[in-house]
Amino acid sequence: MKGKIYFASDHHLGAPDRETSLVRERLFVKWLDEIKPKATALYILGDLFDVWYEYKEVVPKGYVRVLGKLAELADAGISIHYFVGNHDMWMIDYLEKEIGANVYFHPKVMELGTKRFFIGHGDGLGPKDKGYKRMKKVFRNPFFQWLYRWLHPDLGIPFARYLSLKNKLISGSKDLIYDGPDREWLVQYAKRKLKSEHFDYFVFGHRHLPLEISLNDKSTYINLGDWITHYTYGVFDGNTLLLKHWKSADD
Repeated sequence: MKGKIYFASDHHLGAPDRETSLVRERLFVKWLDEIKPKATALYILGDLFDVWYEYKEVVPKGYVRVLGKLAELADAGISIHYFVGNHDMWMIDYLEKEIGANVYFHPKVMELGTKRFFIGHGDGLGPKDKGYKRMKKVFRNPFFQWLYRWLHPDLGIPFARYLSLKNKLISGSKDLIYDGPDREWLVQYAKRKLKSEHFDYFVFGHRHLPLEISLNDKSTYINLGDWITHYTYGVFDGNTLLLKHWKSADD
């Protein structure tokens, strides 16, 4: 496999305010510049934006630095893969059309290098998240999306931002607590998947905690953390996936 594959998740650009977000956006763009000479593919596992809602002719303003940089990487031949998360579930085809990204609305099984991956944002999986699972069915319903588009963007996008910051079903603040692998519902989900088929790596976001947990002798669960507190990412060389902290974020 030529080049390396990079993974990142949960940047939540736009939150909690424009000024704070802009600092993190610039850091992420700096990281993208750093990996560009080495990368063959970039996987973003959801929630790049804290709020994203696509009207037919309108998208949220801002994010020009990161969107421009992703377009630059795509133009340079680096494949961009985007897994929709719980904060950007109203994404449609903007990234696909403007950047050429591959956009996924559900977890995917992928063969990368010599390994078999199960990749997704991680929301709505496992035995918990029941309230969110019900909410997601509504929010992803085409009829509900059609109704929401009748709100003027000056009302619709601020209201979506309010929901993102205030609604615990979406923000999931309780998910920031780590109580060990036995209480990790994504770990439990991965273990159940392994009963029917083999995967070398399960890679998720959503939890905002950088985690690397051995599931058995041949399978590993990795959560990518976030770009709010941890500035962590995954890098795969064709044989081994490593979870790393970007030290430049500490400067």
